[in-house]
Amino acid sequence: MESEKKSLQAGPEQVTYAKILEKGMYMGLLLVLVTFLIYVIGIMKPYIPVDQVPKYWHLNVESYLEATKTHSGWSWLGMLGYGDFLNFAGIAILAGITILCYLAIVPILWRNDDKVYAVLAIVEVLILSVAASGILGSGGH
Repeated sequence: MESEKKSLQAGPEQVTYAKILEKGMYMGLLLVLVTFLIYVIGIMKPYIPVDQVPKYWHLNVESYLEATKTHSGWSWLGMLGYGDFLNFAGIAILAGITILCYLAIVPILWRNDDKVYAVLAIVEVLILSVAASGILGSGGH
């Protein structure tokens, strides 16, 4: 019975990962809510006025980008001055927090002589970073 209880306890790397993930999730969610309110209330001018948004709903991505004269990828960073693009900041935090979680546990894994897991965590950071960067010409942005 004692060994079962011990095996169910989270290790320090799991606790660290979970704490960072929780804080990042709350920060990203709060930012998404705040920036959405900024957009809806009209505190910041949107790139595409709210009343014009429905006319683009039927378009595929390529047609939407052409019709709105916007670009894919990380170009949204240059458009954070618009209320509708400001929302992307919170989404980027939510999408990228996993990278920070993995980076944070590498030293713990290394100290605990879990070198294989440390290397796997580093590889995961590299893979996620390359995927997010768009270097390979693919990805979700």
